[in-house]
Amino acid sequence: MFVLSKLLLIAILPLTWIIIFLGWALVTKSARLRGKLLLTGFILLYLFSVPLLLNTYAKLWRYPVAQLQPNAVYSCAIVLGGFGSEKKDGSGYFNVNSDRFIQGLKLKTTKKVSHLLITGGNASINPDSFSEGRWVGGELSAFNMPDSCILIEGRSRNTIENAAYTKKLLLARHLPPPYLLVTSDFHMRRSMLIFKKSGLDIIPYPCNYVAGIEKQGLYSLLPDANTLRYWDYYIKELIGFFVAMLHHY
Repeated sequence: MFVLSKLLLIAILPLTWIIIFLGWALVTKSARLRGKLLLTGFILLYLFSVPLLLNTYAKLWRYPVAQLQPNAVYSCAIVLGGFGSEKKDGSGYFNVNSDRFIQGLKLKTTKKVSHLLITGGNASINPDSFSEGRWVGGELSAFNMPDSCILIEGRSRNTIENAAYTKKLLLARHLPPPYLLVTSDFHMRRSMLIFKKSGLDIIPYPCNYVAGIEKQGLYSLLPDANTLRYWDYYIKELIGFFVAMLHHY
């Protein structure tokens, strides 16, 4: 199912269908069909590359932000992986989702939480020995944080496993709920569903906003390459959300 979900995602991405329509137009011998395929391909390319449509969808998809209690100190911030990637030499680096790490670190250093839990393993179809969680644990040592306040989960491959393994760690350490769930804005709705279905009492702490927060102007009607890429995130989340609804815990 893990491999199948990866392949299914590729099949439903907008860019995949744009390439299919435009590529089909290049090889077909029918001039009439070629025109329809080109028109369809370019319409899809425009719709999925203009910020206006993406920003509108992102606002509707956004999970409501909860207000934290001003003087409360929560027992743990659960920081979901996906912000650390593997280099060719097997070492790690912080990718475009690194705001998850920054916000988790901020919560700990400002004493809003007493513990940090990093959850994430290796989500590759053919995983090697690299574990995002273990790599991040090493990076945290540079901030001189005591090991007693750091929990590392380095086996999970997806959000469902994030929740399952995280729950075991929290119960083993007897950390009381509620917990702060730190992840990207676009990923929060699916994450909240999965963690709640796992029986964890959590408070959303979104970060790493990629759409839906800037003012809309005429520029939002102009094609943008990043917009096309960001649609991949949201479509993945939508499919994952429905899969999570059907998943038995």
